[in-house]
Amino acid sequence: MYELRTYTTFDGKLDALKARFRDHTIEIFKRHGMTSIGYWVPTDPAKSQNTLIYIIAHPSIEEAKKHWAEFSSDPEWKKVSADSEKDGKIVSHVESVYMTPTDFSMLK
Repeated sequence: MYELRTYTTFDGKLDALKARFRDHTIEIFKRHGMTSIGYWVPTDPAKSQNTLIYIIAHPSIEEAKKHWAEFSSDPEWKKVSADSEKDGKIVSHVESVYMTPTDFSMLK
């Protein structure tokens, strides 16, 4: 089960979001069974200033829900989130889409 997530940041906050993922979030994801597949910033000039897109994998949608619940209550995540937002919120909108691969997909 793959999950495509798109984060839209407040103006000027994309670098803070990328730093949070690079320095903390990905490692916390790993502890909670979330496998990072890739992280991208769009090439579109406007979206490249405030959008981070990534794909993570979970064994199932039930496990995904469990992973997110565990992640959300993780004490380290709570501290990282609070510290990174001491000068204001970073993310204005999150979109999540769960996906299953087709029989012809390179990723299974």
